[in-house]
Formats: sequence, structure tokens, C-alpha cells
Amino acid sequence: MQLLVKHSTTYTYDAAVAYGLQQIRLTPKSSDGQNIISWDMTIEGGKKELQFADQHNNQVDLISITPGGEQIVIRCEGEVEVDQNNGVIGPHRGFMPLWGFRQPTPLTKAGPKIDGLLQILREGHSGEIERAHALSALIIEKIPYAIGKTNAETTAEEAIQVGAGVCQDHAHIFIAAMRLLGHPARYVSGYLMMNDREDQDATHAWAEAYFEGVGWIGFDVSNGYSPDERYIRVATGLDYQEASPVSGMRYGGTSENMVVQLQVQQ
Repeated sequence: MQLLVKHSTTYTYDAAVAYGLQQIRLTPKSSDGQNIISWDMTIEGGKKELQFADQHNNQVDLISITPGGEQIVIRCEGEVEVDQNNGVIGPHRGFMPLWGFRQPTPLTKAGPKIDGLLQILREGHSGEIERAHALSALIIEKIPYAIGKTNAETTAEEAIQVGAGVCQDHAHIFIAAMRLLGHPARYVSGYLMMNDREDQDATHAWAEAYFEGVGWIGFDVSNGYSPDERYIRVATGLDYQEASPVSGMRYGGTSENMVVQLQVQQ
């Protein structure tokens, strides 16, 4: 399937920004089952300082905000061809060794809540992959999708305590549980073409776990299935912070307002 993406993120500050830098992870890469036909990023109110590949082989653009400016706009547009692979990404690639994806982070550290989920899951599954699908179904059953209950700093344990969350929380819970089961697991940020709408107000996130003999497999806990040809993988990391589409720092402009406009269509 060939997908067209139009994505803009506008940050407006309440005062002039003296100095600011942002790391942008919004450029997808050609990989197994995904071919980038075209991709273009433009910046208003700032400029690209440099581009590099991070430890997960994500393309990162370092953007500076124009000194004295009160707004920056990041626009991305491109076409991507995606194959149907039933969520199977395949062999591990990149700079990070597989054992590194077993390490917990502050956002994905397993505690009694994660252990409690696994106790409910129990045994009786035909294999590790089937158990992972059962875990995904259990997470969305126990922690239904709800906006406004959590934030970017909410940990996996806290989201279970709240009893609701968004795709970021579901991915963190799944990752924490899979690592506790001994599997490498990682966070994925990207785009999803929705069947019921073209206009969206945020990018999407899901998780991937590694299985011997198969490789990486994706699990979209929030939607209850593995990613198909409607998904564009953009960045991966140990958690949200390492795969965040936009992150950074600034001096000046004590508060900000962010507006996202996103279209993903065939």
C-alpha cells in the first residue's frame, strides 16, 4: 500500500525565545517491508543545524529556534510504500545489541502492577508469540484507552494504577512485561492510516518484541492487532523518550502551545 503523509507541528511561545534546540525524529527509513518514495521536511522559525543517526539508527535532525522568535513550525510530507507483513519486522539490525533491549528504563521499570498482569496471564499458551498476543489483549482489557488520564512522564506502573491510558502507556506496559518475561522489547513511534478519518491530531505508538527464530514482531496494544500495511515505522527506542518525534530545550518563552495537523491517506 502506498501512503501519503502530511504532518505539521506548530509551537507558539508566550514570549521571545532567546535560545532553543529541538531533536526531530520524523523521518522514516527504508527497511524490510517499507520503502520511502519521497520525504521532505521544512522548518519555519528555525533552521537545521545537523543530522545524525542515533544508537537505534533513527534519523535525527537537530533544529535551532530563531533567536527572538515566538513560533516554530515543522512540516513533513512524503510518500511511503508499505507491505503487509503481519507485524513481522524480521532480524535485528542497528547499533544497539539485543541484550540492551532487556534493560528497564524509568518509564518501563516493572513492579508489582506488571507482575500482577503476568500472574493473570498465567500459562497454557501454545508458544511465546501467542502469549504475547494474549498479553496485549489483557492490557487493553485492564487499561482501556482514555485521553487525559496520563501524560508523557507517566510510567508503566502508574498507568496500571490509573486504570486507563493512551498508546504510549499501552506500549510501555507491554514492553515492561515482555522484558520481565525475558524478551528484548522496544518502543515504536510512527504513523497509522485510520479507516474512519484522514485528519488526526497526533502520531501513533506501539511496541515490538523479539522472538528467537522469527525476529522483531510489532504489537499495537491500543488497537488490538499487529501492525499491517497501514503503519509507517519512524523511530524506535527503549521507551518514549528515545523515540519521541520532538524533544528539546529552550531559554525564554515560559510556556508553549502546540498544534498538530496530520493527514495519512492512501
